[in-house]
Amino acid sequence: MNTTRLGALAHEDPSLHALAERLLALAEAGLPAMYLPDAETFVFTRAGVVSPEGTPVLEDRGTSTRYAAITALGARFLPEDRQRALFGGRTAEEFTGVLVERLPGVTNLGDAALVAWAAAETGHPKLADALDRVAALDVPGRPQYTVEAAWVLSALAAARTAVDMEERLAAARVRLLAARVGDSPLFPHATEPGLVPGYRSHVACFADQTYPLQALARLHASGDDPQALAAADACAARICELQGDGGQWWWHYDARDGSLVEGYPVYSVHQHAMAPTALFDLAEAGGTDFGPAIRRGLRWMTDVPELADPTGNPREPMIREDFGVTWRKVYRGDPKKAVRAARGLTTRVAPRARLAPLDRIFRPGAVDRECRPYEFGWMLFAWLGGPQR
Repeated sequence: MNTTRLGALAHEDPSLHALAERLLALAEAGLPAMYLPDAETFVFTRAGVVSPEGTPVLEDRGTSTRYAAITALGARFLPEDRQRALFGGRTAEEFTGVLVERLPGVTNLGDAALVAWAAAETGHPKLADALDRVAALDVPGRPQYTVEAAWVLSALAAARTAVDMEERLAAARVRLLAARVGDSPLFPHATEPGLVPGYRSHVACFADQTYPLQALARLHASGDDPQALAAADACAARICELQGDGGQWWWHYDARDGSLVEGYPVYSVHQHAMAPTALFDLAEAGGTDFGPAIRRGLRWMTDVPELADPTGNPREPMIREDFGVTWRKVYRGDPKKAVRAARGLTTRVAPRARLAPLDRIFRPGAVDRECRPYEFGWMLFAWLGGPQR
């Protein structure tokens, strides 16, 4: 197990190191309950509900190929016996093999890219087959969602030492870099027009930033690419500049000018996993070290200003060992995401407009009581991973 990141955290802030260890233990304890042995996959989500008897329980809903692949990506850093505890007796590589065998039936590019990325990272012998499926789904000239385009680039970068991927890697690199609008450091929601309605085509989410900056950093780490590293660094610098006073990683941005559209909801996975793994990968590739921002974000998991009562104590914890979950997000509770819609429409014609009265009317304080496997998968990836070769 690589504990470089945890070791650094122990040096910088022992209390946060204890929090990270607590979260990692929770991930290992919670993932087996999310695994469906008969289907050999993971649930889409576990949602907190109230049983007919009035007891709080967790309800499994759906299944997810991409969440299964992300879990394999993170779990591969565990010792083999602890991997088997998560995958019904299989190692992360063996479980990835199950996902690879199912690829002919996978029609989503993002799902296929994540499976191929897991195959590359675990050294699976059918990596070439996985990459062929990605190629079949990634039609040249077709617009793609930015997150999925970033996963394609990460998969190809991970595979480049095992399979000749240079031509496809170059195309994936150009697509991601060219997706940016003008000189904005942020990435849009899609690589080209056609996938997002015009009225909200300028709105990009946090995932649209972290996955591209991670992919570009890992591309540079796999082979010298200063332009890719600079783009990743600029994106990271902007989202860190906009980070909330309580360490919040905000949700929606204007991809045209790098401004904030709407902060809420704040997702736990952004705080404890997605931001750390992207920013760690950036620093370890030779980019800027945004360690203080990582630590501020992690601390939000226990010091949640949105849930503090008048005395400063939390009304409800986001970390629930008793259920084996971290609650998914804190949000406004506004009907039909009214604040997000209003700000999205307004900023289309008036960039940086805030509509401040909405913050007073719809205060964030609602909790989304569900948890998804990828939240724990990326947590393992973030804190147990280490420098790229």
